[in-house]
Parts: sequence; C-alpha cells; structure tokens
Amino acid sequence: MQPGSDRRTWQRYIALGDSFTEGLSDPDPAGPDAFRGWADRLAGHLAAASPTGRVEYANLAIRGRLLPQVLAEQVPVALAAQPDLVSLVAGGNDLLRPGADPDVLAADLESAVVSFREAGADVLLATGVDPRQTPIIRRTRGRVAVFNAHLWSIAARQGAVVLDQWGAAWLQDARMWDPGDRIHLTAEGHRRTALAAAAALGVPVAGDRTDWRTPLEPAAPKPAREVVAQELAWVRGFVLPWIGRRLRGESSGDGRAAKRPQPEPLEATLSSVTDS
Repeated sequence: MQPGSDRRTWQRYIALGDSFTEGLSDPDPAGPDAFRGWADRLAGHLAAASPTGRVEYANLAIRGRLLPQVLAEQVPVALAAQPDLVSLVAGGNDLLRPGADPDVLAADLESAVVSFREAGADVLLATGVDPRQTPIIRRTRGRVAVFNAHLWSIAARQGAVVLDQWGAAWLQDARMWDPGDRIHLTAEGHRRTALAAAAALGVPVAGDRTDWRTPLEPAAPKPAREVVAQELAWVRGFVLPWIGRRLRGESSGDGRAAKRPQPEPLEATLSSVTDS
C-alpha cells in the first residue's frame, strides 16, 4: 500500500478514462460488443473486501477519449456522485499524437486530482506502459516517460496512489496484448492489472491465481515469415485506420456512451475474486 490513504475498503468506486478502463479486448459474456476490463474486475475485488460484501460502482470511461474530454465530461459527473474512490487513467491517447505536451497534460490532470481529494475521495492513477517493444508506438516513449514522472510527483503532492505499469515486466509479454491493435490488454492482461491495482490500494484478494507478477511460460519462437505477416496485418488493421480517423477528425468513441454511467451495487461473488 502506497502513502495516500488509510482506507482499505471503499463503498463507492467510479472509474474514469478511455478504452483501457472501458475494458476493450476483455469480452464480457453478458452481451455482444460488451467488455469487462480491469476496472470492473477491481470493483469485484473491492466488493469482496468490503464488510458489506458489496460496492457501488460506475464506469464512465469511453474508448478514444482524450484527457481534456475526460476532464470536461467525466470528472464533473464523478464529483457529483460523491465517490470515496476514483481511478483516473487518461492521457494515453493524447500521448500517441505528435506534438502532445506531457507537461501540460500532467498539470491538467493534477487539477482533477486536487478536486477529488478536496471532495474526500481517494484517487488511483496509473502510469503508461513502456512502449519500447512496439514498432511505431515506441516513438512515444520519451513523452510517456515524462508524463509518468509527473504522475509520481502528483501522487506525492496530493496523496494519490499509483498503479505502476511502466515497471511491470509481465506487461512486456506480447501475449498480454490484443494482437490486432497491440494497445489493449487481453482478458489475462486485464485480470492481472486488476490484481496489481488491488495490491497498490492495499486491498486483500483471496482465492487462486492471485500472483499477478508471475510471468507466462516462455513462448516458442515464431518463423520469420509469420512475424512479417503479423506486422503487415497490424499496420493494415490498426495503424492505417487509426491514421485515417485522425485525418478525418473522428474517434473510435464517437456516438458511444459510458457502459455503467451511474453507481450501481455490485455484489461480491466467487468469480470476482478468482476469475480467469
């Protein structure tokens, strides 16, 4: 548990952010085009640790959102709901764009953190993942590193908690990422991230498979032809469409609403603790 709060249980948790917190690439069996994700899984851990066996949970995150949109659209809604815990993870989409200023992004983010802390809520932040192994996206590494440094400073000043993804060696395993876009976690990646977030908050998690740090067994090397084919498929399937949306001023989240816009009770279940 990092400095920042003496709490170990919370009653109303609200998650803010973009596709990472919406849970993309972690399909929810509840319906088509529905996703679970690390924040939903964390809410389950919070419910299991609560004396009441439940937590009120809202998820306002929408894919494609930039930090200014999160601050303008989601933060006021979250503040009005009077949570005692928020996760505020945003800025990744901004940092993908050439010319993004991590100093400005961090200053804007800190203003929101201050608002939540003054309202009595604990705040969970998360660093960006080190992109050194991802072609093209690795060009953002310097900006991500500067933004991450700011996050740790913000947390120290404001009493927030940080989920350290930059230093998570297991996240450098390509099998933790959706092979179609390489920027969204698989179900296993989200499962481990929820456990890491619970550990950062000091929330105990019972059950099997709770050691999120253990790496996967080494993968067999792939033939060079297969690697080249996968690289080309990634460029055609993700990079070029992403560039096209930027040129047209479009976002993957256009027209979408939050999947869980109001705090609703979430009961602890065995699957929320030992999920796969």
